[in-house]
Amino acid sequence: MYSSKLVRNFSPSMPVQQHKPVRQPPHSDSIHFPGAVKSKFTSALQFQSPGGAPAIPTYRLMDTDGVVIDKSNVPKVGKEMALKMYRDMVTVSIMDLIMYDSQRQGRISFYMVSAGEEGVAVGSAAALEPDDVIFSQYREQGVLMYRGYTLDEFMNQLFANKNDYGKGRNMPVHYMSEKLRLHPISSTLATQIPHAVGAAYALKLNGSPNITVCYFGDGAASEGDFHAALNVAATRACPVVFFCRNNGYAISTPTLEQYKGDGVASRGMGYGIDTIRVDGNDIWAVYEVTKRAREIAVTQQKPVLIEAMSYRVSHHSTSDDSFAYRAKDEVEDWKRRDNPITRLRKYLEAKGWWSTDEDMALRSSLRKEILQAFSRAEKMKRPPIKDLFMDIYEEPTEDLKEQMAELKNILDKYPEEYDLDSHEGGKDGL
Repeated sequence: MYSSKLVRNFSPSMPVQQHKPVRQPPHSDSIHFPGAVKSKFTSALQFQSPGGAPAIPTYRLMDTDGVVIDKSNVPKVGKEMALKMYRDMVTVSIMDLIMYDSQRQGRISFYMVSAGEEGVAVGSAAALEPDDVIFSQYREQGVLMYRGYTLDEFMNQLFANKNDYGKGRNMPVHYMSEKLRLHPISSTLATQIPHAVGAAYALKLNGSPNITVCYFGDGAASEGDFHAALNVAATRACPVVFFCRNNGYAISTPTLEQYKGDGVASRGMGYGIDTIRVDGNDIWAVYEVTKRAREIAVTQQKPVLIEAMSYRVSHHSTSDDSFAYRAKDEVEDWKRRDNPITRLRKYLEAKGWWSTDEDMALRSSLRKEILQAFSRAEKMKRPPIKDLFMDIYEEPTEDLKEQMAELKNILDKYPEEYDLDSHEGGKDGL
């Protein structure tokens, strides 16, 4: 069920637990046990069935035609900001297509497309402050784009060249940026969730006005790290916003086979965390929900869970063929009926802020910009060979020095087996 009402207090009622004996009359109708909230007694033996509870509603501001549902709740975003959000979404979608094709051509080794989820990333990023700390997964290109990550920075990472912040040691789409307060992305599922909680607790202890935001998918929510992290965040009241992109599939596993409960949002309620579900294809709903969630996390110093409902239009990655486990008709149906970019464009056109001609010109211009950045990054040399051994310790250990010497001997002995000229400094870069 959709709802256009953004309830300010969407939290479970969690009074402070009493850890000392409480005097109660012998025939009281309720009691506050140490392990739960105040609960009424009953003489009826009845198990609580999840099927008996109503599903958590999904907050939405505009429909699939870009029309605002509740006219008293118009998005509080001006033309300049709205057009930037649209431009960033379109940029990500075009970059995705180009980089997916480049992997198929063997020019990069791996890529992950975020088609269908652009509104989730850009809408949430627009609601954050620049110094909020990001722990993301691998479909948050729009978050970086909105924060100012340039096309050159994207391409440098994807080609693992000498300007890559990770010095060529990470897989493609594993971005990082100290300037933009983005922690390095890890392939290992869900490890960023407890890290985000730890960072949020540190911010809390330091009296920081900022929060951490942790992005992950529905598949990561099935990992143990998710549950441990939410429990610690709740019990230690950490200012973190958990942002789950529920796109229907964890690689080849549909949500139907992942869990039986009411999505991921119901788990937040179980851990005593303020929780809301939002239409992830509605960029204005995502923006409003994230803005309110951040406010709660900052002012009340506690965690919030957002479950953004969407659909993964693309394959999981360039290593996946999703038509092996889902019908093409299903994907095409979602493409036609609910695209976050199309929905925002209709809204902008209705406002008189955008036109078909402007859209065509933007897409043509962006494609040229992306291809130019692509060409620059592809031609750059790779990082110096010595970077394989640097940044592990402040000073290389004796073991590392021995390994470097061993590698140098191998390169001296078999120079024709290695493309040393493609690295910065060549053999002298070791």
